[in-house]
Amino acid sequence: MIYKTIFKLTFPVALGVGGVIALYLYLDESTWMKLWPLMTAYFFPPLGKESVIPAGIAMGLHPALIALSIAFMDMVASLFVVWNYDFIKKIPFLGKYVEKIESLGKRGSKRYRWVRALGFIGVILFVMIPFQGSGGVVGSILGRLIGLRACATWLAVSSGAILGCMLLAYFANFIKMIVVKNLMLGIFVVVLMVLIFLLYKVAKETFKGGDLLRSKARER
Repeated sequence: MIYKTIFKLTFPVALGVGGVIALYLYLDESTWMKLWPLMTAYFFPPLGKESVIPAGIAMGLHPALIALSIAFMDMVASLFVVWNYDFIKKIPFLGKYVEKIESLGKRGSKRYRWVRALGFIGVILFVMIPFQGSGGVVGSILGRLIGLRACATWLAVSSGAILGCMLLAYFANFIKMIVVKNLMLGIFVVVLMVLIFLLYKVAKETFKGGDLLRSKARER
């Protein structure tokens, strides 16, 4: 039993370190010097895939390389969480960190009720869609909260991470190509995307405010 626990604790870490070493050995120095700062930045909040991946594309990295590198980090983080979820909550430092992330996952499960309804597919979509504050860790906790098994949770998070990162990377690359070929058209597309995002944020806050008012009305 103790060996199984040790394996589950150490294998994801070894896998992550091994993956980074493999990238270092495989990539040329110029590409590696562009990639590793972005991977490091993604590891520490608040930067997410929606900012790190476009930055990598702007720096000239291949879409598949930056996408799969970031997705790999989500997959490793997810594997560590789903294998050691109950155990690491008992460790003082790690336990507090997991409980903090768990609270984010609980808020996410209340906010995105559709995830619970869709189950496995819901977790995939949750991890896929950027601008949610979702990722490998929160997606894994959300999977646990809605009752998915560890293996199913990891597969859902991994699928969502790969699909989401690849779509985002190639979309960012498409925008970059437009800007290179037609600067004005590229600027127009970027401005349009920013406006759509701002409208989305306003609509979301309005909807949240409406829910709060309805909740207070019911309490009265």
